[in-house]
Amino acid sequence: MGCLAGLGWFILLVAVVNIEAQNKPPIKINSKCLGNLLRVDVSRLGGRFLEVSVVINNSSIILKPSLSSKCGFTIKKDHLGNAVIYASVQNCFAQNVDDKAFTTKLGLRLQSDNVVEDEFYLVEETCYYSSWASREIICKPNYMEVSVKKAAPTDYNLPAYPDSDPRKAAEQPMDAGFRITTVVFFTPEERVMQVDEAQRNGYGISSTPTRLVLRSPNPSRETYTKDVAGVPMTVLSTSIIFEKTKLTTQLYAGAACPQAQGGVYFTETSIRWFLPRRIDPLIYSKHFRLLEVNMGVDGRKLEATEMSARNYSLTLDDLYVIVEIPIGAAGCQIKSHAQDGQYFTSYMIELMLELLWTEDDTNEDTRYKVFLPVETPLQLPQVIDATVPKEMMFKALIGPVGFDVMLKNISSPSEVLSLADCIARGFKVFDQMSPNGCSKVYIVEVPFTDRVVGQRKEMGVTIYNLHLTFGFLVLPKHAPFTATAYLRAKLEDIAPPSVSGSCDDKNFYVLVKYGTKGFNFQTIMGKRVLTGSLAQQYGLMGNDTHFSLIVPFSAADAMVEAVESSSIKSRLDVTLRYPKTNKNIQDFSLACNFVTKLIECFPNGTITAMAITLESVPSLNPRRLTLRNPACGPTYSNDQYAYFVFTANSCGTTRKFLPNMMLYENEISITDELELRKLAQSKEPEFDLKVFCYYDINTNQAMGFNTRPRRSEPYADDARGEMQVEMRVALDDSYSVFHRVEDDPITKYLQQPLYFEVELMGSYNPKVSIELAYCWATLEEDKMSLPRWDLIVNGCANSRDPHPVIFHSVLPKGRVNDPSNVKRFEVPMFAFAEDKDKTASVTSGPIIIMSP
Repeated sequence: MGCLAGLGWFILLVAVVNIEAQNKPPIKINSKCLGNLLRVDVSRLGGRFLEVSVVINNSSIILKPSLSSKCGFTIKKDHLGNAVIYASVQNCFAQNVDDKAFTTKLGLRLQSDNVVEDEFYLVEETCYYSSWASREIICKPNYMEVSVKKAAPTDYNLPAYPDSDPRKAAEQPMDAGFRITTVVFFTPEERVMQVDEAQRNGYGISSTPTRLVLRSPNPSRETYTKDVAGVPMTVLSTSIIFEKTKLTTQLYAGAACPQAQGGVYFTETSIRWFLPRRIDPLIYSKHFRLLEVNMGVDGRKLEATEMSARNYSLTLDDLYVIVEIPIGAAGCQIKSHAQDGQYFTSYMIELMLELLWTEDDTNEDTRYKVFLPVETPLQLPQVIDATVPKEMMFKALIGPVGFDVMLKNISSPSEVLSLADCIARGFKVFDQMSPNGCSKVYIVEVPFTDRVVGQRKEMGVTIYNLHLTFGFLVLPKHAPFTATAYLRAKLEDIAPPSVSGSCDDKNFYVLVKYGTKGFNFQTIMGKRVLTGSLAQQYGLMGNDTHFSLIVPFSAADAMVEAVESSSIKSRLDVTLRYPKTNKNIQDFSLACNFVTKLIECFPNGTITAMAITLESVPSLNPRRLTLRNPACGPTYSNDQYAYFVFTANSCGTTRKFLPNMMLYENEISITDELELRKLAQSKEPEFDLKVFCYYDINTNQAMGFNTRPRRSEPYADDARGEMQVEMRVALDDSYSVFHRVEDDPITKYLQQPLYFEVELMGSYNPKVSIELAYCWATLEEDKMSLPRWDLIVNGCANSRDPHPVIFHSVLPKGRVNDPSNVKRFEVPMFAFAEDKDKTASVTSGPIIIMSP
């Protein structure tokens, strides 16, 4: 695209003489020089009448239509309270300095019935334009203007040849002594007027230091219509005669402009404008070259990037310059038409084309600028059903409509609702500006649950119907019109996934129904996602409609709420959740009491007790629980419970005599000071479980037995069983102080020793010995992961280890009663080296795996 040179600076001066309209917002005035035109935008008129005048020699001259077309002014006003004023820089009242600087003063007077005194604004602007072509033509809706360069005495004049360019046929160099005397119009018949007569007939004729300016109303009696490549054009053809003492010369001045809507075609979605590439009434040479083609809107040329963003198209073929724009594209305005209760819209846009061509025979160029206001045929606004059934909301779009349209009410067959009533009922009513900013769309949303919505069921589908009539007003005349919407939506009856359950004396029974097909959901058991392996652990069974699980009350995913002497109250939480949004579909909790013996008292004085982790004490570590004697820890423990076995005369058990019975009491609690401090910081309640057994004193029990000879000597059978083993890391080789779990991870330098102790827990038999068969280190907690390094192999230090394990002897000292139940060894600190085959040693701390 070409660019226009000569756009210079401009000076804008606005003087407010008097403003009385305190209740009206101030108008906004913006001015810009657009090459050989000046544009002034006036907005926010707010219903006030705008009178435009030119100011010259401290007096104002009102610009009436006839004067505007004669002097190069165009004034447009729209229904939104905006006005646009175009002025040729060579208008009749411009102060011209050497045909380079042009100053125009405009007076803007605002009149209102509610204001005593008018508002008056003075706008003064200077446009600098010097890149004149030999001939410049402006086509505006109300006038045609041609500005022709006059021949200077130093210019070289071509001789006149038959059939040559009439612009040069009788042209002679001119100086300041020449004056315009006669205008010869070719209509196409010749018609001669004196210059005064032509000016009285509405023609603007002036001579500047270097140029001749001719301006004609569009159309006028002296213009004629000519078909140019199928486009009707209004043609002005003149010869201006200049005279000086005993000298006469003439200068050809002509223009040709497309008539209103000439060459414009409409489709359902676009506007196409065809302008002849060669405008024959203006071209006399066979050697015609088109140098530039520029497109614009509202007088402003557009760059290629902006045209692309607006989806505008500018193309050329052998005959035409073709402009195509989408209907409703940016830069347009929408006009409202209310007729007999119906509403129509038309889109309006003022397109501009600027052509620059040259004729090689004359070496002269022509800049041709044409403004073409385009208005589309009338169109009815559309009512679009934009309902998304699964949102349970009807959504209607009404538009596009102009900004002067207001929604007044909404009615159904049974009632009429104001906008306030609609909002109170839960409707959503709002308008939204179109992306191009030239129209708006009303959006109305109605819930399926509102009483105005009809519904019926058919074969598992619910059909919703809505009939609405929208009442509108077109401002400012409050002309009414209506639009009707018939909306219909189908919605498959949807059953979301659901969960239910029950209990027996040992288990939770969970039933999950899939609901309507197509739901993708996760099942959360307690705090864990139900995976395939976890589901198998809980005995998964199912079909196409549901699946079921059996969860023991003591499972890790169940929470113990309360403990009583003969029962446990346990709760299982099950959540169904959408994985994409993490939104819960259903939260289900099932709590039941399960009969169980937490404390058992045996006749031989043995007492067993089980302490279970409660939901109210989540940070409790059952492994740290003890009886009154801190040395009496659990026989077996895990993250959920601790199991104690002791006799009535041990572990701090007390005895109390009661009538006819004896009471043995003990209690299970935390005795470790560090654990107590940790629980205190968490502000959790203290854990304390009372253990008591009653034994009858005076009850006699009868026992019967028979004897028989022994058939063989007693012997022990080999069998497998489970024993609890604990491995700890000591601070030094004295093995008196050990690292705590909270100390993890333990930081050591390479080759620093780590002191390990492995103890068989709960064994008081010196004949039982723990033997270390295998010990290895891994990077991960998974003992089967790679890389791995063997430390102890078949009871001995790894012979391939450059720094082998060192075994330490254990003596019966201090807390060690049976050395056979304890093993100690030392491992120099090492690090795994990076190895793709995962066969050697690490870069982060190893994990020691022991296989006794």
